[in-house]
Amino acid sequence: MKKTLTTGFASLLLAGALVTPVHALEVAGVDIPDTYTAAGQELQLNGAGTRSKWFMDLYVGGLYVQNKVSDGSAVINADEPQAIALHITSGMITSDRMTEATMDGFKAATDGDLSSIQADVDQFLAVFKDEIKEGDVFELVYVPDSGVQVFKNGEQKDTVGDFEFKKALFGIWLSDEPAQKDLKAKMLGKS
Repeated sequence: MKKTLTTGFASLLLAGALVTPVHALEVAGVDIPDTYTAAGQELQLNGAGTRSKWFMDLYVGGLYVQNKVSDGSAVINADEPQAIALHITSGMITSDRMTEATMDGFKAATDGDLSSIQADVDQFLAVFKDEIKEGDVFELVYVPDSGVQVFKNGEQKDTVGDFEFKKALFGIWLSDEPAQKDLKAKMLGKS
């Protein structure tokens, strides 16, 4: 009887392990899935890293693309399904701070010229007006001919802009003036 219970328990553990989602990476305690489905296509995790400021981890960012790529410009200029997932890991991120940091990122990614996408930027930033708390996940999913679908905790909040807006948005993390250079490198699969 004891052997049967032990064998049964071991089988249960094995069965549980087989249905557990596979994660490609753990970054700062966050399990980063190895794939993401966008526009009916399965995207691969290209890389992920931590955004830090003043020695504090703020969020984990992951980049999903069709084929692995190590060039930020190639990602920015690709008119194909892509996604960036931001896992908030700090209670220090507030709606105001996220809005301000994102606006700074847009300015850096566009050399300060937002004129052609200002309305899209304003629409996008409105997603951050609701309270942001540790554990929230934002998914920024570019779908060609549709725009950037913005999700918060799995719920679609908006679809914003076009390809030009996508280039500026992804440029926040992947341009020559990224939010953080080592985060860019990690998102591009470099150590």
